[in-house]
Parts: sequence; C-alpha cells; structure tokens
Amino acid sequence: MNTRQSGNTGRALGAAATVAAAALALSSCGFVPDLSDLTAGGSTEPPEPSTGPSQEPESPEPTPEPVEADFPYTREGQIFQDTGQDSTLRFSITGLERTDEYTVLYTERTYVDHFRGLNSSLAMPDTLVDPVSGRAYRTLLDEDGDVYGSVSPDPDGYYPVEVDATNRYRRYFPRLPDDVTHVTFVGSGLGAMTGIPVVDVDEERPDPEDPNGADPDFDPDRGDVVEFGNRRPDAEAVERIGEMESFVDSDVASTTRDGDTETVALRSDVMFDFDSAELTAEAEDVVRRAARSLERNIDPDDPRITVIGHTDGRGTDDYNQRLSVERAETVRGILAEELGEGYDFVVEGRGATEPVAEEGGPDDEEARARNRRVEFSYRVDRSGGTGNRGGADEDALGSSERNVFPPADFVSDDTAEVVASVTEGDVRMDVHPLRRDGAYVISTVSLTNTGDEPVLPDMGGEDAVSPGGPTEFSQGALGGFQLLDPDSDLVRYVTLLNFGGDSYAGFAEEVHEMQPGNTYQLVAVFAAPPADVDRATLRAGSFGEIEDVPFAE
Repeated sequence: MNTRQSGNTGRALGAAATVAAAALALSSCGFVPDLSDLTAGGSTEPPEPSTGPSQEPESPEPTPEPVEADFPYTREGQIFQDTGQDSTLRFSITGLERTDEYTVLYTERTYVDHFRGLNSSLAMPDTLVDPVSGRAYRTLLDEDGDVYGSVSPDPDGYYPVEVDATNRYRRYFPRLPDDVTHVTFVGSGLGAMTGIPVVDVDEERPDPEDPNGADPDFDPDRGDVVEFGNRRPDAEAVERIGEMESFVDSDVASTTRDGDTETVALRSDVMFDFDSAELTAEAEDVVRRAARSLERNIDPDDPRITVIGHTDGRGTDDYNQRLSVERAETVRGILAEELGEGYDFVVEGRGATEPVAEEGGPDDEEARARNRRVEFSYRVDRSGGTGNRGGADEDALGSSERNVFPPADFVSDDTAEVVASVTEGDVRMDVHPLRRDGAYVISTVSLTNTGDEPVLPDMGGEDAVSPGGPTEFSQGALGGFQLLDPDSDLVRYVTLLNFGGDSYAGFAEEVHEMQPGNTYQLVAVFAAPPADVDRATLRAGSFGEIEDVPFAE
C-alpha cells in the first residue's frame, strides 16, 4: 500500500537534525509532511538573506576544466523516522548542475523495506559543503520559507511513497563559486557523501512533462518511478550561505576559525603571573609563534589585527577592565615587534563581560581559567588554495595551522571497515577510519541496538564536554565528540555550521531512539590535522576514548 514521506522543503533553517510534525498513524497508507528542514525548536521563521563574506569574490579565479562525473552516486542504509518506523533508504544523487543563476541537485529516494503511515526523516537538512573553503549552502527559500523544486501534491507538503518505488526530486541551491569542483552532501541520513562533482551546464534539465506524482490521488505501485511538478526559483529567492566554524584547543591557546575570521585566544594563566601584565619568558615565545601563524594566515589586503583582553568574574569591574587592557597592550607589543610594519592594531579590554565558559559550576576553576585570556583576531586569506599539507610546523602555533587537502573521493560505504568496537549497555558503536576532506576530517561511526527494545543511547552529558570547554562546540548528540592528536596537546572539537540567527549547530548527526537490531551511520566533522598525523584518538562521550583510529588511505 502506498504511504507518504517527507521530501526536503521545510520552513526554516535546521539545527544538527530536524524534528518533524506530529505523525498521524494510519494502518496501511497515509502521508508524510515535507518538513525535513525544521529546526529542533520547530521554528517557522524564514532566515535572513546571506550577506558579507559568504558572497562570491569580485575577481574569481579562471574557470577550471570540466570535472569528470559518474552519476549516480548511491548509498543505502537505515535512517531515523519521527515515528520510530525506521526504514532502509536507497539514496542516489543523479545530478549536480551549476547554471548561470543557481545550482540544481537531482536525487532519487527508494525505500526498500517496510514503510507505512506518516513518517518524516530526522536527517540533517540538505546541505552542500565546499570542504576547501568551508562554505556551506542550503536550499533556496521563498519569502514564506518554502523551498523551490519538486512540488508536493498535498497542501500540507506530503509526498506519496511505496516500498520499492523510486521518487525523483529536484532542489535548488545558491550558485556555487566557479572554483568549486566537488562538494560534500549531507541530508540523506546516511552520513557525508563526499566527492560529488559539480557539472557546469548552459541550462537546467526540462521540467517533467507529465509528472504522475502531481496528482494528489496518485497511488504508486512497486517498481514505479514517481515524478513531481517543479517550481523554479524566482526573484524572491533567499540564499542561505553559511560557514563552517572550527575550534582547536591546546594547553596554551585555542583558535577559532569562523568563515574568513580567525581568533586566537592565549590563556592568561600560562601567559601572565597573577595580577601581572608582564609576559613570562615561556609566554613570550608562545606569542612569537602565534605571530608567525598570523603572518602566514592573514589576508594581505586587510592587515588589521584586533587584540582584546579578558578576565574572569572575580574582582571589581574597574580592576578587571584595567588588567584586561594592560595585558592586551603587552601582547600587541610583542606581535608588532615580531611582525614589523604594515599592520594596523586595535587594542581593547573587555574585563569579565564576555566569558566563553560558564563560571560557578562543578568545573568552576577550569571555566575561570578559560575566561582569563587575550584574544587577537584578523581576516584570513582564503585565496591561497591548498594551505599546509605537510607536517606540523614547530615554529608556528599548532592550534592555528590550517591543513587543507583535496576534496575526498566518493565512497559508497563509509562503514565497510571497522577499526574498533565499543559497547555501552545494549548499544554497540563501531568506529570506521577517519577521512580527510579538504580542510576537514570526517569521523564515521555506526551504532547498533543489540537489545530487544528501543533504546535512546546517552551520547552527551558530562562525559562529552571537557571541563571548562566552550559549550557551543558541544552541540548535538555527537557534538561532544573530540579528536585528539596523539603526539601533541591539540584537541579538535566538532565543527559548527553557522548560517546566522538561530541556525548555528554542530556538524554532527543527532541520535534518536534506536529500534532493535537496527544499525545507523553517523558522522562528526573536525578541522583537519597535518599530513604527518596518520592516527588520532576519538573521544566519544560515554563510550570513552578510542585510540589509534587510522586515517583512510
């Protein structure tokens, strides 16, 4: 009997995973709303238009040679449904085409086992990621927050589904920059599909001539190919272009990269003695190493550097303000000495007004130590292309190294090789090799419910966040995962997807209630370590630390 599933429209930006509307249980057939882009809070507000650095450069690089494409790119596996009726989905990308106006994604979805009633996929929203630049792109929306592309035959946004029938969908994204040749796709619920080629075309494919799925009374049979009417973007289309934000931590400093801005935070406890604005001898070396990283990363067309001092919440406002300014001035002096002329400095003190970790909790001392810091930020040069593909540079600050590799090739099954298995209660976690993808690394794990009852594993909690760690980099069920370099003190947190406003979430899958016997593929994404790091430790929340996880060859 035919049922109904969600497509991929939605009304607002998603967080790490989507939450569908309440399901209406039917015995043999029904509908599923097209709500897979809802936020975790169910917001229906449309996003703000994209502006600023997310736009294509004024002087793009010459158009590259056409890339080789071998469509379709297909994956198959279990996906979470909002009703718990988790199904096996065969998902194919059958085309990714760049026109003069926008980018068009063509997909096919086939459910190969049971599927009844109203179900909505709980996957991440459809997102195209350029792993080299760190830009991310989501579907174009109209002014009401509805996406363009395949049109649901039902006024509530439901699509007809039959087991072993194939539904064809079309979705529109902002036009990818000319220098983007391959992207990583997420949104199927089957992990990260890397190495999807972008094909340049003069015009997009014709709309379906006689779409059988446009009829609200259409009842597909097994083996049918179902097509829908198409709505192309118009002048009201709103672009959603975001940035991947990475956080790399160490004992002396941390580095946050958000789009084209990099912020280095030097820990004051390491840099200064108590109640002092004078750098220790060890700290002066750290600042000089930071200067070398800054010199290599900064945009030569915008040599502004903002240095800001921060304190914890102890002390009076006046005392904290004075000390924060004095420490910022000290760091500015060393940076200026090391860098020489040609840089513009701005120095500020913020006292205790901008903490990065919550004080007063069980990890109060660690939180206060993280809040005592001197930050300097600057715009980064993203025109250099490949970044550092060599080993770690001992003369630079490790947390600020940007290691950029080519986009990863497409792999139909990221779970074929298991390098470690850990069991927590009735849940087994299989760990798969790490994969480098541009400036990032993808950690893939599989979770299997080995018990006889549905289970919601505890992936977060206190075990998932380091003491005093920044809570915004621990969002989502796998948001508490971290990647540790084995031969350094560097800790890589899960990368965030930042689309502005409320759409700011960890680039990691959510874990929902797992059905007995089912296996689910999940990913977490981190900033890439240097090329000479061939193994890493995965800190996996309540599952503990898994050492010597290799990188795929």
